[in-house]
Amino acid sequence: MEWLVATAIGVCAGSGIFLMLGRRTFDLVLGFGLLSHAVNCFIFVMGRLIPGAAPILTPAATVHADPLPQALVLTAIVIGFAMQALVLVLAMTAFGAHAEDHVDVTEKDS
Repeated sequence: MEWLVATAIGVCAGSGIFLMLGRRTFDLVLGFGLLSHAVNCFIFVMGRLIPGAAPILTPAATVHADPLPQALVLTAIVIGFAMQALVLVLAMTAFGAHAEDHVDVTEKDS
C-alpha cells in the first residue's frame, strides 16, 4: 500500500509542477492546487498509515497514529484554499484587464 500512496503523491506533484510551468494562468492555478494536495498528502502520510489505530497514546493502546501531521494538514488545507482563491481572483482580474490568459503578457506598443 505504501508504494501506491507514494506513486499517487509523485504523480500529483509531477502533474502540478508540469501545469505550473505552462503559459496560461488557469493552468498555473490548477498546478498550484495539485501541488498543494500532494504536499498535504505527503505530510499526512508522514504520520503513518495505520488503519484503525488510536489517535492518542494511552496505556491500553500499543499502536497509535501521530495527531500532529493531521492538525498540520488541516491547517494547510485551509491556507491552501485561501491562497488558491486569491490566485484565481488575480488571474480573473488580469484576464479582464488584458483579455489574454497568458502569464507573460506585455503591453503592446501603439
